[in-house]
Amino acid sequence: MQKTILGIETSCDETAVAIYDAERGLLAHRIHSQIALHAGYGGVVPELASRDHIRKLLPLIDASLSEAGLEPAELAAVAYTAGPGLIGALLVGATLGVGLAMAWRIPALPIHHMEAHLMATMLEDDPPAFPFVALLVSGGHTMLVDVRGFRRYEILGQTLDDAAGEAFDKTAKLLGLPYPGGPELAALAECGHGERFKLPRPMLRRPGLDFSFSGLKTAVMLKVREAEAAGRLDEMMRADLADGFQCAVVDTLVGKSMRALRENGRQRLVVAGGVAANRLLRDRLRAEIAGFGGEVYFPRAEFCTDNGAMIAFTGLLHFEAEAAAGRLANVDLAVHARARWNLQEAFHTMTR
Repeated sequence: MQKTILGIETSCDETAVAIYDAERGLLAHRIHSQIALHAGYGGVVPELASRDHIRKLLPLIDASLSEAGLEPAELAAVAYTAGPGLIGALLVGATLGVGLAMAWRIPALPIHHMEAHLMATMLEDDPPAFPFVALLVSGGHTMLVDVRGFRRYEILGQTLDDAAGEAFDKTAKLLGLPYPGGPELAALAECGHGERFKLPRPMLRRPGLDFSFSGLKTAVMLKVREAEAAGRLDEMMRADLADGFQCAVVDTLVGKSMRALRENGRQRLVVAGGVAANRLLRDRLRAEIAGFGGEVYFPRAEFCTDNGAMIAFTGLLHFEAEAAAGRLANVDLAVHARARWNLQEAFHTMTR
């Protein structure tokens, strides 16, 4: 059976397309970032994001087919991000994905964005085996998930307020850093001495696996305001605050991840999402896992951010599961787009 999947990702501010083949692997992978478009506003403007997806998506699909040397007739299915995300942006990818699938007479597969992040490490040469604990950490989500197998997920804990990536961006803005703030803050932190400030490690000493980062962000805000009032907010202090904040976030993420491994009897940890590219987080987790006797897996940097490759690959897994169950001929061609979508519902049946 032909198993070549076109993946479309438009959940936020990256327009991404990829083509994945079951035997030949990743055949094409293209991303258009909207950073320059939103930089003047200090954050993503949903309406502008949707319009830019409309402009960029079809050219990216044409370029990806050309790069892969394929005609639409050689595709087995179209996979698209159905949620969670910005609803307007999602609708652009969903409507085009379903429309192309109908025109090409192939299935359209709605994919959960965070499930795709879970599977991103499977694109590497040494993928993790099931089961494992996953730390999904991005601008919109921070959660720990027990992954027992494909379509078998249990959320162990998640943020009660800001996601880690969101907290990075908001704190960067407090420190006067340009958009996107997370990478800018991490770069500034390399020059700082975070031990200068005693910042909280939210909920780290409490039982459970939930997160909270709004209090940490507020603690930094109060120190910034105090320093501004005293005329002491110079470049060195900003670097020290950046380092202190980053260390507090990383301590929290590492501590909760190790607790999740121990409490669930797992030896493997997968870390995915945009914040998974953070160098300090990677270094700390590698050190902790080595002492624990386990293994940690990260996607390459280009697969930490939103990308079409993870959508196409996850689409292939769903395609194979539906085909094995004999349901492929009845795959629903309705347009699916959900701004909010619980990950534990991601193993849904995509048939009528």
